[in-house]
Amino acid sequence: MKINANGAEISIIGNIADEQAYISLTDIAKRKDSDDPRIVISNWMSSYSTIDFLATWETLYNPNFNRLEFQTVRAEPGRLIMTPKQWITRMSAIGITSQAGRYGGTYAHPDIAFEFASWISPEFKLYIIKDYQRLKTEESQRLTLGWDTKRELSKINYRIHTDAIKEFLITPELTKQEQSLTYATEADILNIALFGKTAKQWRLETGNKKQNMRDFASVEQLIVLVNLESMNADMIRQDISAPERLKKLRNVAYYQLNSLLTNNSAKRLKENIQKRIEQN
Repeated sequence: MKINANGAEISIIGNIADEQAYISLTDIAKRKDSDDPRIVISNWMSSYSTIDFLATWETLYNPNFNRLEFQTVRAEPGRLIMTPKQWITRMSAIGITSQAGRYGGTYAHPDIAFEFASWISPEFKLYIIKDYQRLKTEESQRLTLGWDTKRELSKINYRIHTDAIKEFLITPELTKQEQSLTYATEADILNIALFGKTAKQWRLETGNKKQNMRDFASVEQLIVLVNLESMNADMIRQDISAPERLKKLRNVAYYQLNSLLTNNSAKRLKENIQKRIEQN
């Protein structure tokens, strides 16, 4: 994702909708020096007013901020020299991050990126904020409309699936905790078949504890999920073991996903979602 700030493209990483996006300081710095943006960033950070601002931000949002080390740096005699890597390492900072690879460079939380942009050019900062807000609004609309569609798709066979679990797997001697575990286990059989991982594994990998990986599923995956719920319900009624059901569901998920990628109906559904986004 990129911000278009009066013709200048600035990369964004992370999720813009839930305030987890980071904006490229490297791209912003190119406004001042396209040949060596790292020097621009280092010059900005080698200012006591800048590190005081960064320290305040970290104090507000980072419980692991190394304030003792900051005070040591603040009290050091001589000219201050600070780079993003030094700041991140010495302060255990989270407001600024460095990325390698295709989208490599120095990125920062919007609060910090906007402050840096203001140091580059107040006018440039306004262009960045304006387009960032546009992207944020579009992403919010996309998630809202996408969620409505996903909810309608997912709930079609959800009741069939849970009814089968309740009828054939939930026995009177099970405690409420054991009953909840049974439902979760069956949900994860579908998750593994479709996504290749459990809900817990996804949360550990992403650090996202508020949402479910199904919230990020594609239209094709959701269509397959509806089918897998129905199939799993039927196999539960046939008293097929969990390992055997998982094997069958994996094969079906693989086949159906490949088929849907070239399915015109699925493509039309995605196009309709996009039209709804644009209309709003």
